[in-house]
Amino acid sequence: MRFLMLNWRDPRNPRAGGAERVTLSYLAHLAGRGHEVFWFAPQFEGGSEGDWIDGIRILRAGADIWRAIPAARRWFRQQPRFDLVVDQHHGIPWYAPWWCRTHCVAYIHEVLGPIWNAFYRWPYSVLGRCQERWTHRLYRRIPFWTPSRATQRSLMECGVRSVTVIPNGVDVRPPEPLAPKALAPPLRLITVSRLAPNKRVDHALRALALLRARGIAARLTIVGTGEVELQIQGLARSLDLSGLVEFTGPLPEADKNDALAAAHLLVHTSMREGWGLNVIEANALGTPAVVYPVAGLTESTLDMQTGLVTAAETPAALADAIQRMAAEPGLYQSCRENAWRRAREFHWDHILPRATAWLEEQARGNAQAGLP
Repeated sequence: MRFLMLNWRDPRNPRAGGAERVTLSYLAHLAGRGHEVFWFAPQFEGGSEGDWIDGIRILRAGADIWRAIPAARRWFRQQPRFDLVVDQHHGIPWYAPWWCRTHCVAYIHEVLGPIWNAFYRWPYSVLGRCQERWTHRLYRRIPFWTPSRATQRSLMECGVRSVTVIPNGVDVRPPEPLAPKALAPPLRLITVSRLAPNKRVDHALRALALLRARGIAARLTIVGTGEVELQIQGLARSLDLSGLVEFTGPLPEADKNDALAAAHLLVHTSMREGWGLNVIEANALGTPAVVYPVAGLTESTLDMQTGLVTAAETPAALADAIQRMAAEPGLYQSCRENAWRRAREFHWDHILPRATAWLEEQARGNAQAGLP
């Protein structure tokens, strides 16, 4: 069969993140099952018009969202029939059901909602949120695919009739046995994130400053890069945290996993997530998470079982939760072991066969097919 993924970024785009990593895993598995798989995305500076990645044909055209959609339509008309088109939304869709003339599913990691406010000022933020709600109503008869129950609920509140939930998987295989990790000072904290406004990495810095004021020795490693990197670095200096914070930039997977394994806690302060991929990666390596009480993160982290969900979305609440973990070694070790065990459920070995079988059913036109 022939599959086409429409996405606003491809794996080689400098701004690619967790959504693209997950998408690549699904498509590579489809290609490994003998299907023809294509990924269409906008052009980026320095990017070629085409690529091959893990058996997937990458096509790039259109310098931005609005030019990429007509470019995708022109290219599509010249192609043999596809069995399934996956219209991946990141706030704005490709409107593929109205031009692809074949089976189509919508793939969405999260409903952006308040994230529009992080990137755009009024009135554009309001227009973005209204457009997103209108889009979901427009797509209400199209089957949706998403990683979290929270996103499923948000979509169904907008009238979407069919939403299949498939949790994101991870490549990290939990080590056997789990090596001991003493909860000794200084507390080693880590955040792994694109440095973007919606990720609120500044909250992690402010929580670190609060911990220091409370006499709790802690250090923070920030893995990632992005458009607010300079502001985050400036905040660290203004809070006099330079000696307590390490900015690594993006790391190769092996080095990132080493950093996650060495940390005592992952902290995640995003406005909302589709799932929270790096939470499960950290869990697989024996590192529990402290997360904000937002969509996606409250599913990847089970409060008081695999980590802690803070009482509020504030640096003070984050500092409180971290301080509690530091003060209760028994709770920490329990969360650590539970997180490590649970992470096995989300290895790609378990997720990919079921997910790709579901996609094949959609390609056959079985829109009501459930997960095997």
